[in-house]
Amino acid sequence: MKPFKNKVWLSSPTMHGDELKWMTDAYKKNWMSTVGENINEVERIAAKKAEVKYAVALCNCTSALHLCCKFAGEKLYGKPMIGHGALEGKRVFCSDMTFAATLNPVVYEGGIPVFIDTEEESWNMDPVALEKAFELYPDVKLVVYAELYGFPGRIDLIIDICKKHGALLIEDAAEAMGAKVNNQECGSYGDYSAISYNGNKIITGSSGGCLLTNDLEVANKARKWSTQAREAAPWYQHEEVGYNYRMSNVIAGVVRGQYPYLEEHISQKKAIYERYKKGFKDLPIKMNPIVDNTVPNYWLSAMVIDKDYMCKQVRDDSHALYIKEKGKTCPTEILETLAKYNAEGRPIWKPMHLQPMYRLNEFIGKDGSLRAKTNAYIDGSVTDIGLDIFERGLCLPSDNKMTPEVQDKIIEIIRGCFK
Repeated sequence: MKPFKNKVWLSSPTMHGDELKWMTDAYKKNWMSTVGENINEVERIAAKKAEVKYAVALCNCTSALHLCCKFAGEKLYGKPMIGHGALEGKRVFCSDMTFAATLNPVVYEGGIPVFIDTEEESWNMDPVALEKAFELYPDVKLVVYAELYGFPGRIDLIIDICKKHGALLIEDAAEAMGAKVNNQECGSYGDYSAISYNGNKIITGSSGGCLLTNDLEVANKARKWSTQAREAAPWYQHEEVGYNYRMSNVIAGVVRGQYPYLEEHISQKKAIYERYKKGFKDLPIKMNPIVDNTVPNYWLSAMVIDKDYMCKQVRDDSHALYIKEKGKTCPTEILETLAKYNAEGRPIWKPMHLQPMYRLNEFIGKDGSLRAKTNAYIDGSVTDIGLDIFERGLCLPSDNKMTPEVQDKIIEIIRGCFK
């Protein structure tokens, strides 16, 4: 079998032409800064699609999450002194199996992430582990929850737990735009929520994101904070720290041109997921789980290999090795084989409690066990579902421009790894 002539991407931008129309409109009208019609339209469309009252267009989803953390901290603990974060010294319960951008903003505001293990049935934050976490730390008042790969978990249960304990919820819906739980849009569940238009997301602006809220005061304050917190004065006057976080009107033109194609992209991603599932039906693997009463956006198709069919694999912080065994494989072998054929996959998110910068942070498992600055998880005394999924899982090429013929070849390549 020959390598693909053209690289098969994990998830690349899919452009339609409307994007150039609105970018050109910004150019012709000379609205090339962080104000303009495209920004206004993106905020209107984003709020309507997410079923919230207000959206604030920002330069990326991380900045939206940062402002979410700042809002939550000030609401919970009051406005901090200049030079201090709104979450200074406070524990915050965070999703563990996610990208670092989910919780780095907690640290920007001085908070201390406490990682909540992953639910095997959804690959998202485990509600049981979260309840156990509140039993250990009843004074915690903020939860940061990320929806993984466009396949939502039990955010309805997460909300119930937060309400029970008087905690606020930040919903990181960066990967889940267009997905639903109980027929309600992801991005509408959090007290503060964020979505992403990064280059590989379900729709893109090359960059960009939105903060979503039902509170007009929050929306107006987010616009102020994101434009250096300038006061309404005839000169440049500042009473608090601000940020350069506003979305460009040019980038907004791309996002504006993408939104009409969101449902089309979701349909294409769903077809890819279902084709993989059919192609792997007799293999010892499981695809992303779909929780009852949820509708994924199918952004990235992923798989985990059954434990009994894993060959020996070891990883350190930057390398991976494996020993090939007949009838078995591992993520490292599959990813290296895909790369050999000019196709892109990637590992499942490495859990945050295993990241070098967060290894001393607390991690709470489903059984209520606590790994706090110890090696407890190494000797098996702490349940660690996220680590298990990371060890056995990988993300598959999920580009919505991939033809069925190309995907069939990807399936054949992966099947060959089990021989």
